[in-house]
Parts: sequence; C-alpha cells; structure tokens
Amino acid sequence: MAKLYNSEYYHRDLSWLRFNHRVLQEAQDKRNPLYERIKFLAIFSSNLDEFFKVRVSDIRQIKDIDKPLRKKLITKPNKVLKEIKSQVEIQQKEFGRILNEEIIPELKLNGINLIGYRDFSESQKQQAIDYFNSVLKPHIDVAKSHHSFDESVFVENEASYITTKLSNNQFQLVKIPAEVDRFIVFNKEGNEYYITFIDDIIKYNLYLENDDKDLLKYYAIKISRDAELYIEDELSGNLAEKIKASLPKRNKGQATRILIDERMPNAFQNKLKKSLDVYNADIIMGGTYHNFRDLFGFPNPTETNLSFKELPPLEHPLSQYPEKIFETIEQKDQLLHFPYQSFEPVIQLIEQAAVDSTVTTIKMTMYRLAKDSRLNQAIARAAENGKKVIVFIEVKARFDESNNLKWGAIFKSKGAKVIYSYPGIKVHSKILYIEKKVESEIKGFCYIGTGNFNENTAKLYTDFGLMTAHKKIVADLNKVFLVLEGKMIVPKAKKLLVSPFSLRYRFIDMVENEIAIAKTGKRAYLILKMNSLQDKEMIDLLYKANNAGVKIKLIIRGMCSLVPGIEGQSEHIEVISILDRFLEHGRVYIFGNGGKEKLFIGSADWMTRNLSHRIEVVTPVLDADHKKTIRDIINIELSDNVKARIIDEHQKNEYVQNNLEEVRSQFSIYDYFLAEK
Repeated sequence: MAKLYNSEYYHRDLSWLRFNHRVLQEAQDKRNPLYERIKFLAIFSSNLDEFFKVRVSDIRQIKDIDKPLRKKLITKPNKVLKEIKSQVEIQQKEFGRILNEEIIPELKLNGINLIGYRDFSESQKQQAIDYFNSVLKPHIDVAKSHHSFDESVFVENEASYITTKLSNNQFQLVKIPAEVDRFIVFNKEGNEYYITFIDDIIKYNLYLENDDKDLLKYYAIKISRDAELYIEDELSGNLAEKIKASLPKRNKGQATRILIDERMPNAFQNKLKKSLDVYNADIIMGGTYHNFRDLFGFPNPTETNLSFKELPPLEHPLSQYPEKIFETIEQKDQLLHFPYQSFEPVIQLIEQAAVDSTVTTIKMTMYRLAKDSRLNQAIARAAENGKKVIVFIEVKARFDESNNLKWGAIFKSKGAKVIYSYPGIKVHSKILYIEKKVESEIKGFCYIGTGNFNENTAKLYTDFGLMTAHKKIVADLNKVFLVLEGKMIVPKAKKLLVSPFSLRYRFIDMVENEIAIAKTGKRAYLILKMNSLQDKEMIDLLYKANNAGVKIKLIIRGMCSLVPGIEGQSEHIEVISILDRFLEHGRVYIFGNGGKEKLFIGSADWMTRNLSHRIEVVTPVLDADHKKTIRDIINIELSDNVKARIIDEHQKNEYVQNNLEEVRSQFSIYDYFLAEK
C-alpha cells in the first residue's frame, strides 16, 4: 500500500479511504450475518459516492486555482488525485471479489440465486418481458436512447446506465430507472429462489428488440458530479432562498468520477469519452453493475433470518412517567445513550413542553431533520399552542437541504420563528432550551446531545444526550441561543465549551494542564472519542503531550490525520477504530486532571471546521453516576478485541487481537444497559 502520510500527518482524504476500507472489512467478516455483510457493501458504495461528490470535487476546484495560491491550500493536488484513484481502484476490485466470490456463493448456499439475463430460464424470460412492459417501459424512452458518437450526451449525476456499441457510428445509452426497486424476485422454482437486477431485465428486452444480436454486449457506466452548491455571495440577500435556487444545479456539476465497466473495449471507451466530455483522469474501472447502494434493499425471499438478531432500544426510566419529565430532570440530570436506550424521552420532553401550560419558550437547533416524525410534529404543535418557539435550521447540512427547508416552512406556518443558516458558518450543535414559568419563577431546562434530533438515525447511531436543569449550564445555553438570535455577540459561558468562541482554547488549556501534571512526574492521561481527527494545531498539541509523557488513547471512527507510534512524536498514543452494526457517533473527551477526572460530551470533532467554523456545544458531565456510566462504556470500547482496528503508522486496519476474554463492545454495551434494567 502506498505511503499515505508525511512524518507528522496523514492526508485527510486518503485516511478517509482507509476508513471506508474498514467498512469493506465488515462486508468480508463472516462473524456478521450474510445480509448484514450485503448491507456493508451498500454502505461502502454510498460512502464512496459521497466522497467523490464532495471531497474529490473540493480537490479539483483547488487544482484550478492559480499555482501560488494553490500551494498555500494543498500540496500537489494532481498527486493526491492520482493516489485517490489508485486506492479506489484497489478497493473496487476487492469489493467485486467479496461480492462475486463470497456473497453470491453464500446466497446460493441459502437457496438464493442472483442471476444475469443470460441465465434466465424460459419461465423467467417471460416474466422479464412482462415486468419490462408493465413496470419498466414507462420509465425508459428507448426511442431516444440511440446516439451518434459525434454528438455530446449528458449523463445524469449518480444515475446508473447501460450502454452498447451499435453499427453506423452509434451507441445506445439507457438509464436504469431509480423510481422502481433495483431487484426483482422471480417465481420460486423447486426449493430455489432467483433474483435479478432490473439492469438484466432491461438488457434482455433490449436484446430482443435489436437486430444486431450477435454484436450486442452491454456495459455499465455511471458519473458522479460535484455536489457543492457554490453560493457566490452568502453575505447578502436571502441565503435560504439562494440555497433553494442552487439545488437543481447539483446534478449538473463537473464530473468527478466516471465508473466504467472494466470489460468495455478501449476503442469503445475512447469514443464514448468524447461524447460524454470526460477524460482519462476521471475514469475508474468498475464492474458489471453500479449504484450498489441499492443493496440496502436486496430482498430476502426465504423464511430464514440472515440478519442481526434484534437489539430493540431499551426503555429509559424517564419514559415511565412522561408527565413528570420536568420534575425528574430538575431532581437529577438525565443521561441517555442511543441506540441502546430509546430516543423516546427526547420526543416526550418536547411533546410535554408543547402541551404544558407553564412552558413559555422552546428554542432548539436542527441539523438533519427526519422526513416525518413525532418530534417535528411536536415542535409544530408547540407553536400552534402559542408557545414562543424559535428553531434554528441549518440548511447547509449537505444533502438534507430540501427536507430542512420544507420543515422550516412548516414550522413557520404554525407560528414558530425560524432562523436559517448564517453566512460562512454552520450550526452543528444539537441543543434544546425550554423555559417554564411557575408562579413568578422562571425555570430553565436543556438538552445537549452528540447526535441529531432525528428518531430514525437514533436507532442506528451511537450517541449521548444530557438533560439538565443545572442553573449555570442552562444560563450558558441561553446565551448560545441569544447569539443565534442575533441578540448577543459572544456567549461568555462558564460551564459550556462553545465554538468558535471558547471550545478550542478550553481544550488546549486542559491538554496543557495534563502536560504540566506529567512534567511533575504524576500520572497524566487523555482519552478522546471522536468521529474524525484532522486539526493540525490539536494534533501538534497531542504530539507535545506525548513527548511530555502524557498517555493518550484515541477512539476515532473515521479519518485520522495523526500518525501514531512514531518515536519522539507519538509513541505514547494508541488509536483504535470501531466499526460494527451501529455507527459510532458520540464524542467523549476525558482529561485525567491529576486524579479529579473531567469528562465532557458534545457535537465537535477535532477538525478545523468544527473548532473554528461551526457553532458547536460541549458540556461537562457533572453527575457522578453519569460520569461512571460513560467511563464504563469507554472502558468497554477500549477493551474491544473483536471489532476494533488498530490505527497504526501505515493505517493497515488490522483487528485488535489478544488472549483476553472476547469483547465485542457494541453487544457488551447493550448487555451493560440490559443488566441495569
């Protein structure tokens, strides 16, 4: 594998590709049930699509900048793009090998046969004709699918096509319709089930309609395009309206990746490239099918369970008496951990606030909203009931812009005050503030989370949420909302860490404190759990702490630009990454503090964008019981020797292996909460 780093930092995008390699490892891991492995193939494919639409497009935009400025932004973008292409092609081949040599044979062992059109039985051929005519044909304009190589042809973003070379300097290009299921299940034959891609249904019917049957060979092709919206001036006019107007342009952006069936002859490729206006640098060789994210919907026609056994979210004690939720929070902070525990208390908190006559004010931030949910409905109901509802909606949450705008309009129509994105900064914090007026007293309550207010992702992402009535935390959070409302410039928080105002500097102070403790010869340590670690200032600080003797343990799910295990730089830094059935998403920051351990949770990774260009909120966990719970969970994760990978200086993604008792942390954490019931 190529060298992905200099002596100090991994390149963030190449490191991200190593994260996606870990996803691919899960597809290969036979400890996962068969259909979960198929799902990991879908995740890998979906991740890679977004990577090319976002990250590769960013690098390519930098590539077009004048050289003097480009040098300040990135080193040798052509070299980076070349390495990305090389790594992706290696992973694409591995993907194909896993699918064709492992997944498909194991499906067959379970009586499920994935077949192509050349394998159709006579009965299946007739079913293919019937399905094409009744379901697919209305979505396919065969008459307009023939093109001359001399004309320019536009291929839609992220759509999958099949193409074939025809006679008379022509080719056929047919889009696979996204409006219908990608797979169909043929009638059962004996004890066997047969499934095919709709691609093959289309190929078979096109084959029947063409005269040059002996010449026909179909190849898959797909183009990913730049997904940035490129708002020219965020500082003037209505930013939300500008974003709304720019969304249709996303599908017409510059090509960033062209996936071509590796079986396509070079002569056909060269003529096709000219018609599609693409270049060799854009091309990555792929397989017979594209858009494998559709594997999320791969059918299981058998009665056999080939997925994970259910781990239903456990009821949180708060859910037992939702009508007393405010009194319970007032008596003691409440900690929730999704998806091990139910998201229900968060919904109930807002539902109770919507109907409680003493609740006067509800303020919250929303980053990625569910398409429809009880939580969203409760916010609308609160506004209808005359509460002062202020909702800050981040419409620059990539790929969720349309849905966020839709709900913003709904909330506004119900009487809520809706504030949309600020120019040049994203609001990524997950915070809720509620005021109650009881007689003459104003009581404040708040929720600070590591994940979105989204009950769907709360079933898939591991996140923490803290509900508290702690007066200083409540006062701090109110200041954050006053900033969002434009009524305050800087929130001088006493307990909360808030970016871009104090978060970086407070973290720096706490790391420097560990360094000072280590220099006295006392035990000093840091334990940090994040999605990503990229900010060079913070990485340099961790290197400084390493050299002072601070022991550092990191749990980093995704990209990690820190290079561990280098003598005189990072030999005291251990990094692991955990991938399993749930997506690790919670951020936890632990500082030894000379025996008086400090523990925080929040929404911020140690990336420059989070620390300097986003509004993030991190809260201390003050309740001793909750600190113990989080510490126990982190200890379980640090003990994982089943699904944890070692992030070493080469990012080889080797699994943690030892002779200790087997710990698969996500299952062990579920058992931990189960034992507490």
